[in-house]
Amino acid sequence: MNIIFPDQPPHYDADRLALTFPATAGGMHVECAVTAEALEDHFGAASLLETDLRGAFLAHRAAIERAAARMIEATQSEAITLHSGYFRMYRDSDDAVKARSQ
Repeated sequence: MNIIFPDQPPHYDADRLALTFPATAGGMHVECAVTAEALEDHFGAASLLETDLRGAFLAHRAAIERAAARMIEATQSEAITLHSGYFRMYRDSDDAVKARSQ
């Protein structure tokens, strides 16, 4: 499946405490989200402040998009959310491991 992540900044969703970002998978629009908890636990976000979450997302965007692509392929869903537990289960992201150790 061909999955594309447009080069757009993430959107802060205060109701969900998450950053959302778009993808297309086989021509289908997919709404992706990564929770603030995941960004703090695995990617070094210093707090729940939008600026800290955005900074962590942008610094580790490739790893987050790899995880999102894996979930999109597994679920074929039009909306996915990456929670902290997902990154604990799939520790193959070098960026997540490095961020936790800092």
